[in-house]
Amino acid sequence: MRDFPLRRLRLLRPDEAKREGEYVLYWMTAFRRLHSNFALQRAADWAEELGKPLLIFEALRVDYPWASTRLHRFVVEGMAEHAHALQGGPVAYYPYLEAQPGAGRGLLAALAEKACVVVSDDFPSFFLPQMWPAAQAKLHCRFELVDSNGLLPMRAAERAYERAYDFRRFLQKALPEHLRVFPAAQPLQERSLRQAGALPAEIVKRWPPLDSASLIAGKVDLDSLPLDTNVAPAEEHGGSSEAQKRLRHFLRAGLSRYGQDRNHPDEDASSGLSPWLHFGHLSAHEVFQALADWEEWTPEKLVAKAQGKREGWWQMSEGAESFLDELLTWRELAFNMCALRPDDYARYDSLPAWAQRTLDNHRGDPRPKRYSLAQLEAAETHDQIWNAAQRQIVREGRMHNYLRMLWGKKVLEWSASPEEALETLIELNNKYGLDGRNPNSYAGIFWIFGRYDRPWAPERPIFGTIRYMSSDNTLRKLRMRDYLHRFRA
Repeated sequence: MRDFPLRRLRLLRPDEAKREGEYVLYWMTAFRRLHSNFALQRAADWAEELGKPLLIFEALRVDYPWASTRLHRFVVEGMAEHAHALQGGPVAYYPYLEAQPGAGRGLLAALAEKACVVVSDDFPSFFLPQMWPAAQAKLHCRFELVDSNGLLPMRAAERAYERAYDFRRFLQKALPEHLRVFPAAQPLQERSLRQAGALPAEIVKRWPPLDSASLIAGKVDLDSLPLDTNVAPAEEHGGSSEAQKRLRHFLRAGLSRYGQDRNHPDEDASSGLSPWLHFGHLSAHEVFQALADWEEWTPEKLVAKAQGKREGWWQMSEGAESFLDELLTWRELAFNMCALRPDDYARYDSLPAWAQRTLDNHRGDPRPKRYSLAQLEAAETHDQIWNAAQRQIVREGRMHNYLRMLWGKKVLEWSASPEEALETLIELNNKYGLDGRNPNSYAGIFWIFGRYDRPWAPERPIFGTIRYMSSDNTLRKLRMRDYLHRFRA
């Protein structure tokens, strides 16, 4: 076996590899890419070690929470790229699209019966962690999970951090050793992989894979599936090629202005990469490497002492340092919480004690405005900024980063209770956002209620000492005339 960062490996079944098996099975669930993917790299290592073919199994259920044509199309477009890239090569690809709820039940176990080893993706949120115990009980071979989420392995930290400053300081101490171990850019190239044979006929007959020609041609019929068609596909397209295109655009047009302009909705200074990062069409390692190359940066430039400061440690440009704080500190802080507090990261009672206490003290405060979920979903409030932000996520599947904070604060102000506000925000964000259902989503939503924050004076009605944001102040300090016009009713 080639060298592999074992900190990223979790054994769910520690059996010896079954050398009599027919292939190594990579169950692609979260890292939906053929490049810069530690999990795929691990599966290819096993296939090469055992002298067996590699089978990549990528499936999509129809009954996951918030299943819609928007989310389905984004994933299927990535599957089309995989089918095109793998055709004619030694690696077998099994793209499966469930037609009805439960139609795919038993497929993984059937494929695993003939496998030497099963390797899958260690992703810490949404419904994926609940799949593993069920799969573990049904598989009868070695079963590995591999973390390819970020530059820092999720379990490199021994605790869940409650403040960004503390996590940033830990990150600056722990990260340098992991900057020396990146996933292979092309893990399937320069390999001695055996040619895969035909997929087992009895399995293919019962669970027909997507037709490769139709998939590559973009002719998969999603309208016939039991999905939420009211959440229509967004303008953004899935797949790694689209992700790379967006990354190149950001480096050319957004990075130099990122530190100064990213909060202004009228400026195109944000990266916009979160949908592809969420669906695994792009890796954090790829983003970091592209940024480092752009900045002509090498690890020798790192400041030796970890001080937990936002700027200066990388010795890069202002825009690059600001962006890396989002990509690494805040993104990986979110993964840290979900990985190390899997049972409660999405629950109200996981909030810091001070935040729960101050919200509870103001539970009975009058709410000058109250809106139902239906009114909020339809952007029927008195607040033009909030309505514009809501219309953006409904139409485009994304929301301007700064306005997402204001959006959440106003829902807290307009809800009967903080628990109701939390439920509303999770529902709207996960239903419409291409980057929803992600550790970053939950971190951003829970920040509204005080996670990763501190008490703020003065104490206010409804909010207590939770950080307050106002639409009037936002309108005064941000350039957003064009934005409001674009997302008017």
